[in-house]
Amino acid sequence: MEIDGLYAITPDMADTARLAAITQQVLEGGASLVQYRSKTNEATLRWEQARLLARLCRKFHVPFIVNDYIDLAIAADADGVHLGRQDTSVTAARRRLGCTRIIGVSCYDRLEHAVEAEGCGADYVAFGAFFASVTKPHAVGAPMELLHHAKQQLLVPIVAIGGIDSSNAVELQRRGANAVAVSSALFTAQDIQSAAEKISRLFRQNEYSIAHQRLSTNVT
Repeated sequence: MEIDGLYAITPDMADTARLAAITQQVLEGGASLVQYRSKTNEATLRWEQARLLARLCRKFHVPFIVNDYIDLAIAADADGVHLGRQDTSVTAARRRLGCTRIIGVSCYDRLEHAVEAEGCGADYVAFGAFFASVTKPHAVGAPMELLHHAKQQLLVPIVAIGGIDSSNAVELQRRGANAVAVSSALFTAQDIQSAAEKISRLFRQNEYSIAHQRLSTNVT
């Protein structure tokens, strides 16, 4: 399964109806993956929200990823899980999830962690924060050149995260990111669908430009 384009990360909220409505808007705007991230809701509400979003994503044929909670990912019939520094290991997660579900891993600013995660069976790795993040204001900063180095050493897709919006998404793609994970710039926008469309369109246009440049280089 390809990991590319706009990777939407949902905001942490208790209003399930509102969460579903705004997630549908990012899906209609072209999001290629959706991650459910909830750090404050209690377990029953997380289960209700994850089940609802999983069904919604399935209608759009978009992979649905659960942040942190492997049990929740299984219970909600999610397509995969995203693991952070303090979460279960990739090896243990793979034993629980089987070979068909997606496992993503946050590697922050550490390329060696990404190499290790890939070796253990991760399906994608995420680096960041590349810019100041509203969602994670104290996140570790990652240098742009990390994407270039990662692209040279890794075979799995690379996701960039942290303060990303339509003004900087393309630069991250040019540096080597296959996808950009976005939360605040999407879900706090006045027009959420249009914000998603803009980033998705920029990503597609730049993919075409890069492919055209490579083709021209090969022909000459």
